Amino acid sequence: MHTRSVDPAALERVTDAAGRLERELAKAIIGQQRVIREILIAFVAGGHCLLRGVPGLAKTLLIKTLAECVDLKFNRIQFTPDLMPSDIVGAEVIEEDRATGKRTIRFMHGPIFANIILADEINRTPPKTQAALLEAMQEYQVTVNGVRFPLARPLFVLATQNPIEQEGTYPLPEAQLDRFMFNVVIEYPTADEERRILSMTTSTQHAQVSAVATGEEIEQLHALVREIPAAENVVDFAARLVRTTRPGADAPEFVQKWVRWGAGPRAGQSLLLGAKAKALLEGRLVAAPEDVAAVALPVLRHRVLVNFQGEADGIDTDAIVGRLLSHVRP
Repeated sequence: MHTRSVDPAALERVTDAAGRLERELAKAIIGQQRVIREILIAFVAGGHCLLRGVPGLAKTLLIKTLAECVDLKFNRIQFTPDLMPSDIVGAEVIEEDRATGKRTIRFMHGPIFANIILADEINRTPPKTQAALLEAMQEYQVTVNGVRFPLARPLFVLATQNPIEQEGTYPLPEAQLDRFMFNVVIEYPTADEERRILSMTTSTQHAQVSAVATGEEIEQLHALVREIPAAENVVDFAARLVRTTRPGADAPEFVQKWVRWGAGPRAGQSLLLGAKAKALLEGRLVAAPEDVAAVALPVLRHRVLVNFQGEADGIDTDAIVGRLLSHVRP
């Protein structure tokens, strides 16, 4: 497949913008370098993120700061059991002109009409409302009474899930999870980072971040990522990695034993786009197998389903992906 070569000047601008973005985010977010980098990779690649972590780990601050750094419109949607699809996409309202008495129907935009969306605790709302958001993510439009309304570009959705208090929640179906490019896990800070967090958040000082990129530049980044070439061996490595997650003749013994369902073709697309975005952010013109391996965990952890035997043996998807990376060589 022919791929247009990337302009070195454009690459330099991208690398510079990515560095500025990371530095601005680091002003407000202490630690969490891996999380910041993974979210930036998905953002640059044009994908969406699922972020899993306990409350209080700066998930909202992170995504809000990203919106400020890129000078884009940010909306936060708090998902609750009584949230309706119209609360997300908007609804038609009837307005009456007091002078003439004439009534007109007007569409009121919902919070989905923004560039960066924080879908907080997406597993706390019923499937019908989840589907409204996920359809908008996929189609970049909403349909109300047969009328289509395009969404703004770029559109980046970061949905959070709380791993505790699972009573009364509505877990996303596997087909819906597949729409998220990355599943990022945010861990507790280190002891030193926690001391710095406490010091910064209990004083009068507040981190000031600046806009270092525009929405138009981010759209250009999305196109540039796809221009980064991936050699046949890189494509082959991504394909083999995905195929070995599926129980069958080609799968290793531990996959046969512990995996109920493997990743689909969209996982391979996410592996390659994530690898290209990582190379771009690091100022390289070509994606390497190491880039594929680096994004394998956030790409695959929500696409590989552990069976009952795996759960009984205390095996999770992270452990399976780790074994796969040792088993499948570039």
